[in-house]
Amino acid sequence: MSELNRRSMFALGAGIAAMGAAGTGVASAGTDHEADLPGFKHNYAQVNGVRLHYVSGGRGEPLVLLPGWPQTWWEYHKIMPALATKFRVIVVDLRGMGGSSKPLAGYDKKTMAADVHELVRKLGYSSVNIAGHDIGSQVAFSFAANFPSATRKVALMDVLHPDEGYYQIPLLPPPGGFSLWWFAFNQVQTLPEQLLTGRFRYLLDYLFSNTAANPAAIDERSRQIYARAYNSPDAIRAGNGWYQSFHQDIADGKTYAKLTPPVLGLASMFSYQDMVAALPKVAVDGKAVMVEGSGHWLSEEQPDAVARELAQFFG
Repeated sequence: MSELNRRSMFALGAGIAAMGAAGTGVASAGTDHEADLPGFKHNYAQVNGVRLHYVSGGRGEPLVLLPGWPQTWWEYHKIMPALATKFRVIVVDLRGMGGSSKPLAGYDKKTMAADVHELVRKLGYSSVNIAGHDIGSQVAFSFAANFPSATRKVALMDVLHPDEGYYQIPLLPPPGGFSLWWFAFNQVQTLPEQLLTGRFRYLLDYLFSNTAANPAAIDERSRQIYARAYNSPDAIRAGNGWYQSFHQDIADGKTYAKLTPPVLGLASMFSYQDMVAALPKVAVDGKAVMVEGSGHWLSEEQPDAVARELAQFFG
């Protein structure tokens, strides 16, 4: 994890404490359409060897939104209607996520960025605005690094691309620190599927309770949606594949120059200072903005602020 990613998550944890199986099939229709949003349509596209599920709506310049772990396209449901008044909003379930297929390989962020790039081209766009959160932010970063001519602007929410700092994450933090234990747990083969299948809700509730400034902002319906999306062995395996590919991501990251498209770094109130310090190292034209009152889950905890910042930046 970069210094930003490492330090911000430890700070986040401290702040919260102070505040109180194989297969390539697509997920079932229940997973894909258990949540509908007025004005938006569910779609599918075969790209780069995978079938991607995406949700689209609105009119204007294309704006691609990429979710993170352990969520789906639904993490943006609070901000999609507002953004759709100015943009053609396209929210993609990444390879291995939600209604998208879950192959056995290809979870490095460079391959996942290629998935999104092929989707963009299939939709008829030569360039797009793109934003991501968590794992989705890593893919958005890789998209901008590998396809700069296809990137108008890019927004990175609370996380940057994996780098060698990940190898310095302590499994046992000092007193008062916060353990990113799931980074190690998600590296383990098979055992997570055995422990979490049908029980993923326990992990979700833990994460939201310990990494949100306002856990109640992720409501019961959303938690049920995410739990259903990750409750199967294939879904757990695929999501963990994003973490198991960090070694390749780190190697790929060493080959990237600074991002040349304009970059917005949206950060929680716990990670903002680290975003300010890190962004100039990875972007030629970068700007960091703090989302006041938010922990890690920016678009759900402070949707109005996030929608406003994205609309201003991309507009």
